[in-house]
Amino acid sequence: MTHEFAGQVVIVTGAGEGIGYQIAADLVRAGANVLLNEVDTIKAQQAPDAIGCVGVGADVGDVAVVRGLVEQAVNAFGRVDIAVANAGITLWNNFLDYQPDDFQCVLNINLGGSFFLAQAAARQMRAQGVGGRILFMSSVTAVQAIEYLSAYAMTKAALSMLARQLVTELGPYGITTNAIAPGATVTPRNVQDDANYEAVWGNITPTRRPASVADIANAALFLLSPRAAQINGQTLIVDGGWTATSPVPSLEFVTRKETES
Repeated sequence: MTHEFAGQVVIVTGAGEGIGYQIAADLVRAGANVLLNEVDTIKAQQAPDAIGCVGVGADVGDVAVVRGLVEQAVNAFGRVDIAVANAGITLWNNFLDYQPDDFQCVLNINLGGSFFLAQAAARQMRAQGVGGRILFMSSVTAVQAIEYLSAYAMTKAALSMLARQLVTELGPYGITTNAIAPGATVTPRNVQDDANYEAVWGNITPTRRPASVADIANAALFLLSPRAAQINGQTLIVDGGWTATSPVPSLEFVTRKETES
């Protein structure tokens, strides 16, 4: 991997494992200085030794925490060039039974954490005067309904619109805002939910496999790179063609959890 991001300062939230971790690790290998955030403090503490970054254990559902991440990045590296709002939470449940506390939790992390990270990072980028990149993590659920994910899908659609909306306010400062919408992706969290995840989604994805975290990270690094300087306000779907056909597998693992609870 080339040092395409040499000297760039990057914040990646929700990056203790899975997609965020892969993005952070690839950026470090490409020369970036990375501040990795993760709500699990143990994983945040392990990340510096594992990939050579600064790790911060904190919950981005708190606006003060999000703003503090930008301050910590500036204190550590002197600037912020890229912000990747990757942190998110999935709480499966029937719409008719969805509880206010769960709803608010999803909004605080998925939307609040992303919105206020972008705001704090953009303020810093504007002050620096040389532009920047902001990347949101949307989802194919933003464009295709999947049962039990009403609150989650709503937030992911909102993030795609936020990436589009901000071009009017941040574009003049040379800051681009884009989103990635991953389809089924093999991550520790997804495999924990469903042990047969890879096989189930591979059977209904046109490429005959779900995405790997590397597939999503490759797309992210492109959108964050100088090569994507004129791509702004877009959502890139990375799903092996699933949204073109959109078959939904059995969600027995969700109903099983409801029965057990």
